[in-house]
Amino acid sequence: MKAPQSSDTIAAVATPPGRGGVSIVRLSGPAVPQIAPQLLGHLPAPRFAALRTFLGEDATPLDSGIALYFPAPASFTGEDVLELHAHGGPIITDLLLARVLGLGARLARPGEFSRRAFLNDKLDLTQAEAIADLIDSGSVEAARAALRSMQGEFSDAVRSLTEAVIEARMHVEAAIDFPEEEIDFLADTQLHARVHNAITLCTQIIANARQGALLREGMTIVIAGKPNAGKSSLLNRLAGYSAAIVTDIPGTTRDILRERIHIDGMPLHILDTAGLREETDVVEAEGIRRARDEMQKADRILYVVDATAGASVQAIEAEICSLPSRVPVSIVINKIDLIGVNSRYEQSSPPRIELSATSGEGMDLLRQHLKECVGFQGAEAGTLSARRRHLDALAQADRHLSEAAHQLKERRAGELVAEELRQAQRALNEITGEFTSDDLLGRIFSSFCIGK
Repeated sequence: MKAPQSSDTIAAVATPPGRGGVSIVRLSGPAVPQIAPQLLGHLPAPRFAALRTFLGEDATPLDSGIALYFPAPASFTGEDVLELHAHGGPIITDLLLARVLGLGARLARPGEFSRRAFLNDKLDLTQAEAIADLIDSGSVEAARAALRSMQGEFSDAVRSLTEAVIEARMHVEAAIDFPEEEIDFLADTQLHARVHNAITLCTQIIANARQGALLREGMTIVIAGKPNAGKSSLLNRLAGYSAAIVTDIPGTTRDILRERIHIDGMPLHILDTAGLREETDVVEAEGIRRARDEMQKADRILYVVDATAGASVQAIEAEICSLPSRVPVSIVINKIDLIGVNSRYEQSSPPRIELSATSGEGMDLLRQHLKECVGFQGAEAGTLSARRRHLDALAQADRHLSEAAHQLKERRAGELVAEELRQAQRALNEITGEFTSDDLLGRIFSSFCIGK
């Protein structure tokens, strides 16, 4: 159940801090019609941009700009909303915000405008999250996926799946409620078809959502290996510029060097680390310790091996044994240009890519491998902006639907099938916010910027 409409009025600066052409102060709440006349002289006409003088406490002008008034419920939050478009200087913005707070508004918390829009049924939870994803998007592909979700495509897909689950659930519960009927409702092929249709639809949504989550979050890659294996050269080649210092001196990299790149729209967080060896001084020892800490948190390790060193397969496998066992590893044989061999991608266990970071030969194989590791297929038309909690909820729904199908086929246990379908529906309702705890709402909206 959603919370009742708030009785207080909130205000915040909706534009980034600093100097600019325009700065926007936004208000939302029941006191807006009382605050506006004291600030502007009178309440502006609804949805009409008007040039106004913003008045201070003693009616002296603070600034002049555009005032926009959106009366409830036809506003972003569903409440009375006033936007003040002032000149973009920090002093002017601070004076205007202080004036608004002095007239009875309070400073908005992070994401409170979007939270009120959700609570007032102006948008659902996935649409609210998509707003933040659109703001934070790091690529054109991610922005497009967020926009599709913000416009309701993700919500519509989840609601279609929920309707399919409800239809199957109604069929099963009818069989439970009328056991005296001679017809075996649980053996009805139409019921089996409905359950399997729901499973198919859930699988499709999961695939689109997983691509969206990759566009939003990407994966974290740690480049590891012995000194002078070419780790920094590999980072530079992936980044497309000289992000790391490259020398022939072993141990040049001592601290963690981080770069964010994109491969066909998928973000990658690349970490270059200190060479793994028996350290020679306290600084290098700390660098190696930090490297091992980052490896524990990585999604994948690229273990770089110098092709000119002549290490055997057994020796390389022994080196990999010292890496975190739970983190997948890909072996990168670097410097193939120095031994005169061609690039190669071997889908073994672990995978093995032979390339030259210096010349760039084989880098396309590495990029393709990284996309394959997480099943990234590019930002297709159906890709939707999704978060980890969405994938978790969809995975729960998929498990309950699969179990419902199993119970229906093997046991025809109506009560168990109905319960599995009910749990699937509950998991889906968490995505759009039709069933959501206050703690979850607090975590979601606290990650938003103030003023949104």
